[in-house]
Amino acid sequence: MANLIRSNPWRVFDELQKEMNRMQNYPASSEDDNGNVVTSDWAPSVDIKEEDDKFLLIADIPGVDPKDIEVHMENGVLTIKGEKESEKKTDREGYKRIERTHGVFYRRFSMPDGVNPDGIQANSKHGVLTVTIPKSEAVQPRRIEVS
Repeated sequence: MANLIRSNPWRVFDELQKEMNRMQNYPASSEDDNGNVVTSDWAPSVDIKEEDDKFLLIADIPGVDPKDIEVHMENGVLTIKGEKESEKKTDREGYKRIERTHGVFYRRFSMPDGVNPDGIQANSKHGVLTVTIPKSEAVQPRRIEVS
C-alpha cells in the first residue's frame, strides 16, 4: 500500500525567504508595517489589555531567556524581538539523540496616541512577558461631577 504525502510546492520558497531573513536579522514581512503582526521564525501569542491608566501586553514566550528579549518603542511603535535556543539530549542504551531548536520572533504594535514611552516596563517570568505601557496623564479618563 502506497503512502500519500501532501506536497506544497511553495514551501521551498517560504523556507528560503525565512533563511535569508534570519541571515540578515530582518523581519520576514517588513512591508507589513501597519502595526499588526510581523513575524520571523515563529510568533508568540499576545494579549493586549487596556486599563484606566495603562495598557498591558502579555506574550507567551516559553523557553526564551529574558536576556534574549528586546523591547523598544520608537515613533509610536512598540517592538518585541527575541531569540529562542534549546537543546534536548536523550541518552539511552544503544543510541544518543540530541535535538536543537532555534527561532527568532519579531512582533510590532502601533501604540495609540497618549501613551507615556518613558514609563514602559517589561518583565518576564515563567515564560510570560508582561509589558506595561502607562497612559499619559492627559488621556486618562476623568469623572466630572454634575451639580
